[in-house]
Amino acid sequence: MNNPLHASHYADQAVQQTVSIVENTPLARDTCRLRFECPPLARAAVPGQFLMLRLADVNDPLLGRALALYDTIADSAGAPWGIEVVYLVKGKFTRRLAACPPGTRLTVWGPLGNGFPAQATEHLVMVAGGIGQTPFLALAAESLGRRRYGDPPRTVTPAAKVTLCYGARSADYLAGVEDFQRLGVDVRLSTDDGSRGHRGLVTDVLSQVLATRTTACRVVCCGPEVMLQAVAKLAAARDVPCDVSLETPMACGIGICFSCVAKIKDADGQWDYKRTCVEGPVFDAAKIEW
Repeated sequence: MNNPLHASHYADQAVQQTVSIVENTPLARDTCRLRFECPPLARAAVPGQFLMLRLADVNDPLLGRALALYDTIADSAGAPWGIEVVYLVKGKFTRRLAACPPGTRLTVWGPLGNGFPAQATEHLVMVAGGIGQTPFLALAAESLGRRRYGDPPRTVTPAAKVTLCYGARSADYLAGVEDFQRLGVDVRLSTDDGSRGHRGLVTDVLSQVLATRTTACRVVCCGPEVMLQAVAKLAAARDVPCDVSLETPMACGIGICFSCVAKIKDADGQWDYKRTCVEGPVFDAAKIEW
């Protein structure tokens, strides 16, 4: 491909619809889970992709907000019909969204971005900080052979083990832990204040997991950039492949505005700006110019 703007995950295949909230409930402190019906998006989405969401019929806030796919919802026959996202109540949009009851109309477009590669591994280690656990529930379900995602559904050889290393400020910010445990994920927690799990950084927990692993593993991570960089360094030191999902703020979500660029290394070792919303949000950690 000679076109420097080419990417295989442009938004020309994305669905844009007005949908209604089915459920919007608190999940943890300042954290909510939102569910809405959108079968075309639910059929197409794969773990690690995201969608853009805004309140319908209003212009404040004007721009949409990028939210990671938490999971898809299927009917009794296994056909995906709905989308779940988990969001942190932080700014104007999310404060207004948290107050929206079922039936509120939203505008959604997606799925967007590249998602996590459909790679087989014996032990998948997911590392999350803050609200960074949100892309991992669907990935865990796929990796354990519980669900298939995409249209056509992609096939991934099930992992023997999936571990989630999840860190937050305190226990009341830990969101969705039970969802991962129900899937059979080995959940390792850390909190800054020691109110649950290890007292300290989530990278401390990751170090222990990597030091005691007995099979080949792959690391994926999402969270604050300083955490991503530390995880990438730990993985590189142990020669473990690592993918990161960047949380770079986005304005359009479809590659037009170039507000979400990240420095990514080329094959010759030089770096260039890549759009997180199109070429990402998932990148090989070794290729990021931190």
